[in-house]
Amino acid sequence: MAIDETRLNAFMGNFVHDIGAVMHAATIVVGDQLGLYKEMAKGPGTVEELAKRTETDPRYLREWLSAQAASGYVEYDPKGERFSLTEEQAFALAEEGSPAFVPGAFQIAVAQFKAVPKMVQAMRTGLGIGWHEHDPALFHGTERFFRPGYAANLVSQWIPALEGVPAALERGARVADVGCGHGASTLLMAQAYPESSFVGFDYHAPSIERARETARKAGIDDPKRLSFEVASAKDFPGKDYDLVAFFDCLHDMGDPVGAAAHVRASLKPQGTWMLVEPFANDRLEDNMNPVGRVFYSASNFICTPASRSQEVGLCLGAQAGEARLRDVASKGGFAHFRRASETPFNLIFEARP
Repeated sequence: MAIDETRLNAFMGNFVHDIGAVMHAATIVVGDQLGLYKEMAKGPGTVEELAKRTETDPRYLREWLSAQAASGYVEYDPKGERFSLTEEQAFALAEEGSPAFVPGAFQIAVAQFKAVPKMVQAMRTGLGIGWHEHDPALFHGTERFFRPGYAANLVSQWIPALEGVPAALERGARVADVGCGHGASTLLMAQAYPESSFVGFDYHAPSIERARETARKAGIDDPKRLSFEVASAKDFPGKDYDLVAFFDCLHDMGDPVGAAAHVRASLKPQGTWMLVEPFANDRLEDNMNPVGRVFYSASNFICTPASRSQEVGLCLGAQAGEARLRDVASKGGFAHFRRASETPFNLIFEARP
């Protein structure tokens, strides 16, 4: 083998960076579950002080804090041997409602590792892995990862980018949120538009139960305003919807064309299908960047196996891109399809009959 030492050293540098990130991910999940970031956001402290405040073992906490400091997730002052969070670190690690909140993403990453044995078998056999077959950490992590982005953009930017939709929602519209998971997107819309009625659908019964519980805690107990039902994207009930929304889920479906056709049949003649998907360009070479790396990895372990576990198994993947999504909408009966908005993590499309 003709080894170029410079290229090898560069690769090994990437390896050290990546293995550090992988090893660090589990410590973030532990810190999140113990409430360590939230407590540190209240003020700095030594290991002993923070151990007392968080009711954790000092020796374990010292290693945890050291790992956080080495990774740049907390600050360390050698003079006073005190650890602290900057305002930016606290915003991303301790404030559950902030648009930069990241611990949910690490829950997803940890859940992927739990799926390794299933993934090895799936890649050998070509069989799928259903969403419901994953560790529950995936369900909770997905909600916590996506909710901040929805909270920051859904009502303020994405819905206003849809022609005629904001006015319809303010007057009173019928809305279906398909593949709603724990219902974060459905609840945000229901809170913003009290004159409209919303129903969230998901095939995963435990997620629907969680969504109902969340709605109750939020104080919306009126089923005429907000409800959640177990149903799939190809058989959810109801007709004459003004708006049907899919948030980061079409690419997970086995038959996205069939789902699009069912949406088309469920809409009013002037209704709108809002499709929110992970940001992606149409060509692989244009997705070879940090965001594409995250989504391709998630697609390998979560999205593509979910699609393969269902009928048809089209396997759009989390980096489908606008051209493939447009083709799905067209085959489902939609004549109008446009990119309405975008963020670094999402593409938002408007489809009409």
